[in-house]
Amino acid sequence: IDFDLILENIKDLNSLVGEGVSQIEHTPRGARLRRPEPVPLTLYRNGIVVGHGAFRPYQHPATQQCLQDIMDGYFPSELQPQYPDGV
Repeated sequence: IDFDLILENIKDLNSLVGEGVSQIEHTPRGARLRRPEPVPLTLYRNGIVVGHGAFRPYQHPATQQCLQDIMDGYFPSELQPQYPDGV
């Protein structure tokens, strides 16, 4: 696993979706600015934790797919249903 590549691609993906940039949220009384809530990714020696989910070892196929998506420069496909515009 190329951790440097993973971290570099995460920075690029964050820039792509406008990390730190507020978005307009429509409310019943008008609108307000809000910053999207990030999804934390914690890398360990023997696995990862995505969001507030369970620990996933690197040998798990879903973990391998998640990391491969990031190493290929894409948002993890497992997050697409919940975050279609990226996160």
